[in-house]
Amino acid sequence: MKELATNAKIETKCLHAGYTPKNGEPRVVPIVQSTTYVYDSTDDVAAVFDDPTKSLIYSRFENPTTDAVEKKIAALEGGAAAMCTSSGQAASLLSILNICEAGDSFIASSSIYGGTINLFGFTLKRMGIECIWVDVDADEDELNAAFKPNTKAVFGETIANPALTVLDIEKWAKAAHAHGVPLIVDNTFATPILCRPIEWGADIVIHSTSKYMDGHAVQVGGVIVDSGKFDWTSGKFPCMTEPDESYHGIVYTEKYPFAPYIVKARIQLLRDFGCYPAANSSFLLNLGLETLAVRMKQYCENAMKAAKFIKDTGKVSFVSYAGLEGDKYHKLAEKYLPLGTCGVISFSIKGGRDAAVRFMDSLTLASNEVHVADIRTCVLHPASATHRQLSDEQLAAAGIDGGLIRFSVGLENIDDILADLKQAFDKI
Repeated sequence: MKELATNAKIETKCLHAGYTPKNGEPRVVPIVQSTTYVYDSTDDVAAVFDDPTKSLIYSRFENPTTDAVEKKIAALEGGAAAMCTSSGQAASLLSILNICEAGDSFIASSSIYGGTINLFGFTLKRMGIECIWVDVDADEDELNAAFKPNTKAVFGETIANPALTVLDIEKWAKAAHAHGVPLIVDNTFATPILCRPIEWGADIVIHSTSKYMDGHAVQVGGVIVDSGKFDWTSGKFPCMTEPDESYHGIVYTEKYPFAPYIVKARIQLLRDFGCYPAANSSFLLNLGLETLAVRMKQYCENAMKAAKFIKDTGKVSFVSYAGLEGDKYHKLAEKYLPLGTCGVISFSIKGGRDAAVRFMDSLTLASNEVHVADIRTCVLHPASATHRQLSDEQLAAAGIDGGLIRFSVGLENIDDILADLKQAFDKI
């Protein structure tokens, strides 16, 4: 499987990476619905506690079903190892807490998902960790000026939700590495089918697996992927290079040089927070992963046609979809996302919030729901829902106004999607 994970085409990895059935074993990844694992002796249990990578301890932080999914996602992203979490928000949280503590800071793009803005700007602030906000389009000088001596990481989204800005991954990675810190990239909307941030310099990749990876709205989950490439031994990260008193004095960079970041996250943070997915959730996620490559192609094809239709209606003040020629991020999309720019479109209805609400309430095929990246078309008014807690200034920084609509194109026949859009536009 190691050869497959490194050399096979990504479509094959979606189907085969992570689990190889042997003679007489089930074809699909089995659901191991168990909290515990049995050992022959006390010494055997002690040996696993000395080195948890040798076997399983408890399903609060590792499970065979989830392990297969983690291996598959690591292979898809080109990483050394992965760790699933109970939600995308948990993945975002642990990706920062794994290397930041009270008194530290980190940099984040200001156009990221509203829930993550709340997490970084308010919850982590109460824990003594400062988030330094930087415009996603900041030049190198502006990026470098944001760093402080206590800055430990840089965070951005490949395609931001819902602003649909595109991160210049190489530029942000260059700035992060110049200051000796890792770049963490949320790759939820792009998925590894459309972009593999590690190939552009990212060190850590995270996902909300609830979105395209699942694709069917049946499980909430997240994942963190460790590239295994970042050098943690600069002296800036004693949590990686000094003994962990909470775990037998382990020095992660010495004992687990292949992926010290993800091993620390599992042994330390999952042990303490317990935000690990259930086996059944991982089983459902794997089913979504097996069709990911096929689905992403169709999402992109449908969304391009829908974006062009919306732009030509004359009833929107703007359409944000990096696949469109003339879009502010089209050039970056050609570089980082040559196969397509996902199935999500953002546009602003002329007439503001009231007109946007009338449009949304007139849709019949598209569901008005707090979800995105599903096989079914769905629509959301961010200012009223996912970004409702943000101030007007924060909404503007995230590229959101009262008329903004996030339209997630599904896999229905494109003629039906366009017909639904047309009749809703006709009513405003």
